[in-house]
Amino acid sequence: MANLKVPKAPTIRRMPTYLQKLVELHAEGVPFVSTTVLANYMNLESIVVRKDLEITGISGQPGVGYKTDELIAAIRKFLGWNNVFEACLVGAGSLGSALLGYEGFEGYGLRISLVFDSDHRKIGTTIHGRIIHDIKRITELLKPCAMRLGMICVPSAYAQPAADLLVANGIKAIWNFANVSLQVPDDVAVQREVIAGGFALLSVKIAQLEAAKKNGEVRNVG
Repeated sequence: MANLKVPKAPTIRRMPTYLQKLVELHAEGVPFVSTTVLANYMNLESIVVRKDLEITGISGQPGVGYKTDELIAAIRKFLGWNNVFEACLVGAGSLGSALLGYEGFEGYGLRISLVFDSDHRKIGTTIHGRIIHDIKRITELLKPCAMRLGMICVPSAYAQPAADLLVANGIKAIWNFANVSLQVPDDVAVQREVIAGGFALLSVKIAQLEAAKKNGEVRNVG
């Protein structure tokens, strides 16, 4: 796969958190929201929030802010979450099962419709309303659906074979939860989620806080 560089990647990563807060405010009947409110919630400077929201193409009203419903719609459109992404998942173990149980995906326009596994103890069972299919049936079940998105939740040793199967059956985007770099064709996009990476950052923050405490400093490590 070509090394795809997404402009403003940190901004894009913040968008779901903005959206979550905006949906909450909208449900409370708040018609307008300011960058100050979002900045305080995100622990950011207001100018950062303003620049983040600019990429959606929406403009706020001076002294008032943004219409909450319009900003929600603008963020969803920018992220492509105003459409439904049908996805398949390979690997119905602990992590895969947890993802199947996560109800928030529907709000992002993601629907996991097919689940595959090689464990005969899981095949034919149902997890969070989805039937677990034999991975050997992936061509039979996946190709007619014309799905574009596949999720990989298998041990690292099996991630590349799983990716090869997905690509061979028409998948053009892979959300990879295995801690391994996948080799795929240039026309296939991959996003790898390394859970240990998040914990690594948290560990460093803990060390920074402990060091600051020893030195008598007060520090907010965001």
